[in-house]
Amino acid sequence: MKGIKRELNNTIKHVAQRENFATDAYTLGYLQALLDVKAALDGKSPAAGMWMKSWDKEISALKKIINDSDNIVFFGGAGVSTESGIPDFRSVDGLYNQEYDYPPEVILSSSFFREKTAEFYKFYRNKMIIDGIKPNKAHHALAKLEADGKLRAVITQNIDGLHQAAGSKNVLELHGSVARNFCTVCRKPHSLDTILASKVPHCECGGLVKPDVVLYEERLNQSLLQQAADYISRADVVIIGGTSLSVYPAAGLIYYYTGDKLVMINNSETTFDERVNLMIRTSIGKALEKAVL
Repeated sequence: MKGIKRELNNTIKHVAQRENFATDAYTLGYLQALLDVKAALDGKSPAAGMWMKSWDKEISALKKIINDSDNIVFFGGAGVSTESGIPDFRSVDGLYNQEYDYPPEVILSSSFFREKTAEFYKFYRNKMIIDGIKPNKAHHALAKLEADGKLRAVITQNIDGLHQAAGSKNVLELHGSVARNFCTVCRKPHSLDTILASKVPHCECGGLVKPDVVLYEERLNQSLLQQAADYISRADVVIIGGTSLSVYPAAGLIYYYTGDKLVMINNSETTFDERVNLMIRTSIGKALEKAVL
């Protein structure tokens, strides 16, 4: 039964995030049926039209908020990139355990990097570096907002560089980037080619090369955190998208916003939902496409 529920949850998430169905009505109907099955498995009543909503009214409200402001900050997470085909490793099931002996949170830790470097890089190259991924509608919409002088900063927990690939300039990468790497001894920067060239990449000086990403057990860049907090505290509008807001200290940045235009675009619930002024429970790409592009 656990396996059935797990696969059902994965299917619900897949359908909610993708746009490869004939119409919105078809997608919403399919989601409703899946949620009704899930409710039955949990011994609950049907979901009572939870997904039978187009969110057009809320997206219109978002469009007005955007049109009326030139001081917007976007705070996003993995859900922004999943629409480009990058998997969110926190949502994976037993498939990872079939290939690796440790959960992702352990592999992506500082101690694991030091003690089992080859195993770390095996996972990192297979799961964190994905070739051929392109920015999606959310990335392009945010780049347009910045070009139009409305968006002041993109604050992201992602490390894939897709915001910059779409044209965004002021991107605060709280957890670093796969595009940057450095020698742990001489601090020389290295390209991604160095990471891909060997099982355990080393610098010419003999030092171990490490991706410039923040691993578990490591502190975030405090200067970058303060910069992000400053943008959020001064913002007229803060749009949150594609994040569960469960990873701290990054999620705590939202508390710096004291305005009345806090927008949440998310498929799933978060502990911050009661604080937001406008909730849009749909795909981040679809919402920003309709409101911006």
